[in-house]
Amino acid sequence: MSDILERKSYNDGETVFREGEQSSSAFVLQSGNVAISRNVNGEDHELAVIGPGSIFGEMALIDDQPRMATAKVKGSATIVTITKSMYSEKLKKSDPFIRALLRILVETVRDTSK
Repeated sequence: MSDILERKSYNDGETVFREGEQSSSAFVLQSGNVAISRNVNGEDHELAVIGPGSIFGEMALIDDQPRMATAKVKGSATIVTITKSMYSEKLKKSDPFIRALLRILVETVRDTSK
């Protein structure tokens, strides 16, 4: 696995990803804040604002399904991208039970969020 991480600076209001997009990466918020929102009946609803050290967009690494929410920067932020290949290398080293448990957890979250 490459030790080189992609780090990007974002400005206020920039979108990291949008609900419904296909993706295969997750993110680590190094600095700043990111608002997570979902569109319900045509209106955006903010679900959470996350801060430094938070990981978001992780479900895309586990099940390759479209994004369930939109992530938008509040203020400015520095974000590190975790690619599918980085995740896969780490996952190969884990117990099969843990891999299965992660998939079940993601399925449960997606099912209860419909």
